[in-house]
Parts: sequence; C-alpha cells; structure tokens
Amino acid sequence: MTTIKKDPVDVVIVGFGWTGAIMGMELSETGMSVLALERGEKRDTYPDFAYPRIADELSYGIRLKLFQDASKETVTVRHTPGDRAVPYRQFGSFLPGNGVGGAGVHWNGMHWRALPTDLKLRSTLIERYGEKVIPQGMLVQDYGVTYEELEPFFDKFEKVCGTAGTAGNLNGEIIDGGNPFEGPRKNEYPTPALKQLYSGSLFARAAKSLGYHPFPVPASNCSQPYTNPYGVQLGPCNYCGYCERFGCFMYSKGSPQSTILPVLLQRKNFELRTQAMVIKVNLDSSGTKATGVTYVDAQGREIEQPAGMVVLSAYQLHNVRLLLLSGIGKPYDPVSGEGVVGKNYAYQMNSGISLFYDKNTYFNPFIGAGAAGTVIDDLNGENFDHSGLGFIGGAYVSAVRTGGRPIQQMALPKGTPTWGSGWKQGIKDNYLHSMSIGSEGSVMPYRDCYLDLDPTYKDAYGQPLLRMTFDWKPNELKMTRYVTDKMQEIAKAMNPKQMSVSVMNMDSHYDVRPYQSTHTTGGAIMGENPADSVVNKYLQCWDVPNVFVLGASAFPQNLAYNPTGVVGALAYWSAHAIRTRYLPNPGPLVQA
Repeated sequence: MTTIKKDPVDVVIVGFGWTGAIMGMELSETGMSVLALERGEKRDTYPDFAYPRIADELSYGIRLKLFQDASKETVTVRHTPGDRAVPYRQFGSFLPGNGVGGAGVHWNGMHWRALPTDLKLRSTLIERYGEKVIPQGMLVQDYGVTYEELEPFFDKFEKVCGTAGTAGNLNGEIIDGGNPFEGPRKNEYPTPALKQLYSGSLFARAAKSLGYHPFPVPASNCSQPYTNPYGVQLGPCNYCGYCERFGCFMYSKGSPQSTILPVLLQRKNFELRTQAMVIKVNLDSSGTKATGVTYVDAQGREIEQPAGMVVLSAYQLHNVRLLLLSGIGKPYDPVSGEGVVGKNYAYQMNSGISLFYDKNTYFNPFIGAGAAGTVIDDLNGENFDHSGLGFIGGAYVSAVRTGGRPIQQMALPKGTPTWGSGWKQGIKDNYLHSMSIGSEGSVMPYRDCYLDLDPTYKDAYGQPLLRMTFDWKPNELKMTRYVTDKMQEIAKAMNPKQMSVSVMNMDSHYDVRPYQSTHTTGGAIMGENPADSVVNKYLQCWDVPNVFVLGASAFPQNLAYNPTGVVGALAYWSAHAIRTRYLPNPGPLVQA
C-alpha cells in the first residue's frame, strides 16, 4: 500500500470526544495548527440528534447506533492469564462510543469531582490503617496530583457544561442540602440542581431517617438557560428520558456538540477529519520523540500525518491499544510485575434494588433525565471507617430516574411471566408504580487484571486486538455486599409492597453480557515515576515527552464515581501545563 504524506501540523489529536474537544479548544487558542482525527462519523446536535429521530430506542438503545462496530474492532476477554481469550462479538457490559463527541454524546450527565482521598488513596490507606490493609496483589497507588491542584479545573469543566447541583462544601463551610463529604469548592455549581422527582424524594426521606446525608446528583443536564465561558448557550433539560445511549436534542446535556464545537469548529487553525482510523503513533529513530501518526481514511488509503505533538484522547481501551501498537512504553508483564502499559485495568461494581408499590403510588417514569435523582455518599471511598470490614473502597447509593422507555426500562416483580398476556398484565400493573435504587462502586487494580495485545485475533486492518484479562476479586465482592445490605435498610424504610435485590455473590465472575457501565479505566496510568506509571501528573508520556495521553486510561484505580468529571478536569489541567510550561520549553515536565 502506498502511503500518502500530508503537510505537517503543530498538534494532532487522536479521538474527538470530550478530551479531544477540550484539547482542541485550549491548544488552538495558542495559535498553533491543530488537527483532530476521529475514526467515526461527523455528528452534531442538528440534524443528527433532532427530535423525534433521536427518540428511537430500537436504533440507539438496542442496536447501539452511536457505538463502536464490533465486527471491525473489538476486544478479546478472559478471566485469568491462564484462560484463552475470545472476541467480544456483541457489546453489553460496556459500550465504547464512536464518532464525533464520543462518550460525551451518549453519557447520562452525572458530573462528579473526585474525593480528595481518591486521588491519594494509597497514602490515605497506609496512614489510616497501615500497609497491611492492602491485600497481596492489589496495586493501588496515588494519582500524583492532588484535589487542591485540580480544583480550579474541576470548576472550569463544570462551568463549560453548565453543571446543575448544590454545593456541600463551599470554601470549607459545609452547606446543608449538598454533599458534606466533597472536597472544598471555590464556587457554587453553575446552575441550580435539577427538579426533585418523587422517587428521589422517597429515597431522601428514608435515607435521612437512617442518618445519611442525601443531596441532588450533580448533573450536566442543565437546569436552566445558561451561557458558558466560551459564549455557547445551553437550554434547560425537559426531562424527556432520553439521555444515556442518545444525543440530546435540547442542547441541555453537556457534550462537545453543545458546549465547545460551535466555537472550535469556526477557528481557522483547527481542522477535524472524520473516518480517520489511527493505527500507529510514529516515532523517530531514537524512539523518544513522536513525529506524527499514521491513519487509514474512508477510502482505505494509508495516510501519514506529521506533527510536532501527539495527543491521544480516544476511549480508554483505544488509548492503551494505540500505545502498545506504537511501541511507546514497556508493556506490562503480570508474571514479573515489570512494565507499565496495560497495567491496572479496572471496572466498576454495581448492585440494584427494584421497588414495587401499590396502584395509589405514581412515579410517572417517562419523566426523567440521566442524572435526575438523589444520592448519598456516606458509603463511598474513605467517607466511612473501614476498620475490621475486610475490604477497601465503597460506593455511592442513589435513586435516579433516567426515563421509562418501553424496551429496556420495564422493571417487573419476580414471578412475572416473561412473555404473553401475563407479561403484559405485569407491565400494566407496575409501570407507573415502580422505581429503583442502586449502588455504583469502586474497583481496585490487581496484578492479574490487565490489558495487552491478543496473539491470535486481529481487527479489520490486520492489527492485533486488545486483550482484556479481568475478573471480580473478593475485596469488591465484600464491598458491594456490605453496601447493598445498607441499601436494603433504606429500601425497607421506603415501605414498598415488594422489592427485588440484584447483587453479586462471593463466587460471582465478571459477565460481559449485561450492561454495567462504560467506566473502564487504567492501562496508561498516571503516577510519580516511570517505574509504575505510563504518564506523569500532567498526562505526559515518560518515554516520549511530546505525547500526551488523556482520559480514564490514566486512572490508577477506579473511583465509585462516574469518571467524566475527573476526565474533563484532568484534560484542562494537562492543557494548562502544556500552554504555560511545555510550549515555552518543550521537554519532560517532571524529571524522572
């Protein structure tokens, strides 16, 4: 195949979701030429998310129109290093996005900051409980960046998104009605919290009666008309119930399309190329400097794109795979424990309870939003004492009503027929009269949970697929059972007619079939030295300083929280370091 060589640019960005859009905005402001390469299609709020087209559950919710085509590229999956991995043919457990906006199009909008202790977890655990609390084979470590350093960038990302919420810790003062466990924030949320739904009110009342501290979910589902710092206008959420797996037709949910692209795409020094599948980061003869990337275009042509700086801002799994395919960093070896690329893959641990009421209790489930609900943080992270519990980590517990769509959102009591007239009667009896509460929990990293290149299977371009080795561990199974027991106490206080609990058993194995979350993390983790991390605190590659790797691939372990708020803040933090430190003096920002 003949390779076509393009004119060089100052910066090439690989992947154009949240982090790609943020980097495009921040770096184009310097006057540099910036090119973004997105392997999927071009999409915008109009016409792609226009109503009623977008309110099509079959196309978007079931057939996954906004997501990666597994017939062209997927991952292979196994539980242990001794198992044979097989390709993941139909996505279920997690849903990698595809196209302009990436996961920023189809997320629910839950917009969390990390807890201060989340970012220095290893240090906190050792200080509170001693090093022996960390089990053998658990690779938990600090991020290398503190909450205090990231606070201005958490604030900036919230302002870009018009995030709705109620502060719980304003400049060190604990505010009633907000999250009392959050790190101190300099400013209130940009817009007020979303309206309280009845399901959230019942949950809040019960949780408060048991001594917990309920507050509104922080939501990038804008609650009122708002103009962000870029001058882009957002509209108020109308609680249509079509957030996750869908684009927002109201310009309400924070996404690259609704917050950044209207300005960025007008800049003459910025270019976006879609249908551009990057297959390699090119290096010079020393292997310590990137010279650009190679990609395959929509016509199947191989294109070499020279660049002075390379920013990897694709989905977590794709960032890791591209590093491995490009020979950047030493691949992780679980036997020796050496190497860093692919290390510390983690996921999230969830549980749920469905509650069913009599016909005098109405929830109107069709009224909802991705982050419309009430939550408690008392059982998350280091917000409670873990002494003698036999696990570390935790979960937040919430009552969120994302909608009442007819295919995927039909909760029915146990014993209801799964088809026929009995099933129809069950829907009639319960659709308006049921709700759910759930927990979303942290997952720690382990020596034998990692990512590497599969030796057998290849993608449509002939390159090795990424191989995932992962299974649940006793720490997380103990954690989720502890949290779910507490959650059942809340559920009982809500006085349902009947309830159904879904939680992992101690002998449960990771199952790729049911959806759990798209919050996959690790593999290109950040840290304080190159012996145990791929990137430094500014998300700059230790081995190739003109390569920056953004996104949840940098997380050393997974938070209980949805990752987007942290991912966005880290992107702004990294961009600030590039603009103020790297561009004036290119080279390593942290000395190894």
